[in-house]
Amino acid sequence: MLRIEHLVCGYGGESVVRDVSFRVGEGEKLCILGPNGCGKTTLLRALAGLLPSQGRLELEGGDLRALPARQRAQRLALMSQFSPASFDYTVYETVMLGRYAHQRGGLLAAESGADRRIAEESLRRTGAWELRDRLVTELSGGQLQRVFLARTFAQEPRVILLDEPTNHLDLRYQVELMDTLRQWAAAGGRCVVGVLHDINLALSFADTVLLLEEGQVMDWRPMAEFDLGTLNRLYGMDVGGHMRAALRRWS
Repeated sequence: MLRIEHLVCGYGGESVVRDVSFRVGEGEKLCILGPNGCGKTTLLRALAGLLPSQGRLELEGGDLRALPARQRAQRLALMSQFSPASFDYTVYETVMLGRYAHQRGGLLAAESGADRRIAEESLRRTGAWELRDRLVTELSGGQLQRVFLARTFAQEPRVILLDEPTNHLDLRYQVELMDTLRQWAAAGGRCVVGVLHDINLALSFADTVLLLEEGQVMDWRPMAEFDLGTLNRLYGMDVGGHMRAALRRWS
């Protein structure tokens, strides 16, 4: 579904991501791993069209950059780890903003029955339906994260880009969120590209792993072929040893 070739992007004329290439197939869940500052968020922002970039960006065989903003938003959604709630919208109103790309007349358009149904389904899917009348400025970080994910689902994209989607979530909601994303991706004609710092969560969720080191691809392969030892070089530590030591506490 998604084909990236020789992508270069960055800030102020300085390249942060350099010569990155990968593909994501239908139903596939790709997780991007790497240390802080390696370019993970920059890469997602370029895919979402928020940063200028060079190279080839294709979605379902078409040039992603050639799509008008509204059509791009109908196909691809980004949920950022930085989603400030600076307006006194209700949770329901915030999720309804995800329908903007599908409404004729833009933000002034009246909500349709389909819009209301999709907004409710999205809120229920993320466990946030009971919060629908609350102001987003009154919510905890974890509650906000679930609301912003519901808004992403309401956008009905073909591709979801996730930047630390489990940020602020407790363990139960982390597990439920990743299960929800699995079900979403498996529904057909969809795929997920996610940046995760939680290595265990990423490896349990991903079909394919992409490792970024200083803005370049260190490794990209299916989980079935992935050598966990590569993570030691990526993070400059004995990752496996650390994980096993933590697991012994449960013995």
